[in-house]
Amino acid sequence: MAERRGRRSRRGSRWRSVRARATAGAALVIAVVMIVGAVAFFEILRGTVLGAATRAGEARAEALATQVEAQDTDAIDGIEDEPVQLLSPSGAVLAASDDAPDAPLPHADEPQVFTVDGDPVLVVAEELDGGKTLLVGVPVDDDLETLATVAGLLAVAVPLVVLLVAGLTWVVVGRALRPVARITAEVDDITADRLDRRVPVPASGDEIAALAETMNAMLGRLDAAASAQRRFVSDASHELRSPLATIRQHAELAQAHPEVTSLHELAEVAHDEGLRLQGLVDALLLLARLDEGAPNPDEPVDLDDLVFAEASRLRAAGIAVDESGVGAARVHGNARLLAQLVRNLADNAARHAHGRVALGLAQHDGRAVLVVDDDGDGIPEADRERVFDRFVRLDDARDRDAGGSGLGLAIVQAVTRAADGVVTIDDSPLGGARFTVRLPAAS
Repeated sequence: MAERRGRRSRRGSRWRSVRARATAGAALVIAVVMIVGAVAFFEILRGTVLGAATRAGEARAEALATQVEAQDTDAIDGIEDEPVQLLSPSGAVLAASDDAPDAPLPHADEPQVFTVDGDPVLVVAEELDGGKTLLVGVPVDDDLETLATVAGLLAVAVPLVVLLVAGLTWVVVGRALRPVARITAEVDDITADRLDRRVPVPASGDEIAALAETMNAMLGRLDAAASAQRRFVSDASHELRSPLATIRQHAELAQAHPEVTSLHELAEVAHDEGLRLQGLVDALLLLARLDEGAPNPDEPVDLDDLVFAEASRLRAAGIAVDESGVGAARVHGNARLLAQLVRNLADNAARHAHGRVALGLAQHDGRAVLVVDDDGDGIPEADRERVFDRFVRLDDARDRDAGGSGLGLAIVQAVTRAADGVVTIDDSPLGGARFTVRLPAAS
């Protein structure tokens, strides 16, 4: 039933398609042009043909007028095969040729075509001396027959040309849009679990080919995003499951063998793993909010205060911190997120340092530049982009206690981007890694 409705819908929409509209538009335009052209051509031809007959009739009337003035009515009595009449000032017929009717010929000031004894005749009037009028009839039946033939040919040719153009447009547009039909059919078959498929790119090199390439690029981005999302969900599930499993294992151990553990040890494990679980959830929620582009408070923040606070925290933890390179710098942004950025960089440096961390901050060229150095083993150049991915730990830092959750640097990059900044990794003069964050400075 659904397939039949789909087929009926496609048949109904066929007449609203681009192909049908293009064909109708081309047919309408060519029909208007052909009709206007045919009418103009016919009128010009009619004027030319009747104009030639008029000039011939006027020349004949002038010649007969000269003969009548010289011979009087005798010049008309011997005329055959053409209607000629000489009228008195009162309109009475004074003389007529053999083919002229008994009644006066219909006439006007300008030559016009009248029907005389069932035949079309162009009547030309010539004024003579004494108020007399000479009427000369020029047969135009052949001319009108020619015009009728031309009109008939135009009446047949115009619809044929319109149909030919419509058919040609239908075929050409159909062939041009054929790749679109293939693209549509392919896209209809692409589902969330088949984003690796691509639409065919025609070899025409036109706008449709560009559309197919753009759609393939979009599908590639969607495939990459879906793959990243699946990896993120899998990694998040694993990370969230680990502290829960630890708590459950210690609880089962205390339940099965209460003599090997104590309530204090169980509470300590539950507390530590609960904190880790809370940290993971908070980090995931923060990344989700940053991904959504949620608006954040835009307030002036003294970045040097945040850096000095982290330096004091690290020093209290027994880590040697060099803060001599910290100068004044102010940025606009969310103070809480910027504090999270500085803390994550400081924790990352402390985690990988052999014993020394250096913090630097300066403001120049309209940017606040934060530099965090450590004297650890550094980060290979091939991994310097990958470490910002979520749940990524390098091979020498896979232990949960040593390598963290794998979300700290991802948060750093997300916060930096949200503040219209950029973060890079280089080799540190101390021998380890140098993280540099550049943020727009507050004016």
